[in-house]
Amino acid sequence: MGSTAAASLRPLLAASGGDAVDETLRSGIVKRKIPAVVGMVASANKILYSGAFGQRDSSGVPVQTDSIFQIASMTKAVTTVAALQLVERSKLSLDEPVAKHLKQFESIQVLDGYNSSGKPRLRLPKTAPTLRHLLTHSSGLCYDRWDGDMFLYASNHPIPPSVPGPLMFDPGARWQYGQGVDWAGILVEEISRLTLEEYFQQKIFRPLGMEDSSYILAQAKFERMVSNHVRAESGDLQQDERKLPTPPKLFNGGGGLFSTAADYVRFLQMILNHGMGPGKVKILQAKTVESMQVNQIGALTAGKMKSFKPKTSSDVDMQPGQTEKWGLGFLINTTAYADGRSANSLAWAGLYNTFYWIDPKRSLCAVIMMQFLPFVDKEAVGLLDEFERAVYKTKLS
Repeated sequence: MGSTAAASLRPLLAASGGDAVDETLRSGIVKRKIPAVVGMVASANKILYSGAFGQRDSSGVPVQTDSIFQIASMTKAVTTVAALQLVERSKLSLDEPVAKHLKQFESIQVLDGYNSSGKPRLRLPKTAPTLRHLLTHSSGLCYDRWDGDMFLYASNHPIPPSVPGPLMFDPGARWQYGQGVDWAGILVEEISRLTLEEYFQQKIFRPLGMEDSSYILAQAKFERMVSNHVRAESGDLQQDERKLPTPPKLFNGGGGLFSTAADYVRFLQMILNHGMGPGKVKILQAKTVESMQVNQIGALTAGKMKSFKPKTSSDVDMQPGQTEKWGLGFLINTTAYADGRSANSLAWAGLYNTFYWIDPKRSLCAVIMMQFLPFVDKEAVGLLDEFERAVYKTKLS
């Protein structure tokens, strides 16, 4: 949504209390010394709030509601939708071995500790990894940033990107955030014979009107890109060099997309609308969307992650003291947030502190985008919390 469209919402927002959300974000970035933020809230069928505050970069150019962000792991929900589209077409099954389609998984092994000389012990998995395991972070494929065993292994045994594993545990044994959706993306490419960029554009982005979402940032859109910042040892946020990102040679199902708040809200509205996009375009079947919104990991718990790379991520605990589950593509909170989202809402985030949630009970979705590291920095989480409380306290209609 451009600034003109955003401006047209102002009478509605003033009448419904959107000014209070404005003030939360405006004062929040000043108080928390965050360079820029864009927030957007929607029902299933219309935008309820849109606001942008701060600066695109150190030059002082204001951020706009159509500013472009790196959304990192918010890519994962899009990849999940792509994989589920292929399941609907009977091109894939959630519970067949991934090795049926990807030969790289035929010889995958599980790390079973180390011998006395420090050499890793590897064995065959007790259960073959499936697409369901990949989409629910229960495959054993882990990110070294948030898994101690993987951090230790990767520190001494570099893994080529074309090779999966080793698994840190038998598939289905526990939840651990990781590379499962990265490999689900490779599976989508293998089955569709399209790159993820081509598939997303054809099957998801164009049908939903997501014109600013892509793995490739065009030169013409560079002026709208928000620069990334990194928290230095001094505690200050320092801007990365501002330059046009190099187009990737490979497209990662686990991250890498550029997008805007407005584009991503269209994606979330599709979930609220049971798989339907604008003009009744069907992205997913309603029963598929239902499967995304229910616990898919049984007695396992999700969402708690200790960081082993504190410069890029703090420890992750989205709802301290509470149990969370994982559906297909989304974290599910089993209890309501204080003054916020309902129980059984859906959510996730991106490494550079972009966040979203979907509240089916209230028919509400929201996105808040910042652009700095580390992930879940206390100031980013603080502003997310203030934004959410303001959204639920304010009458937006």
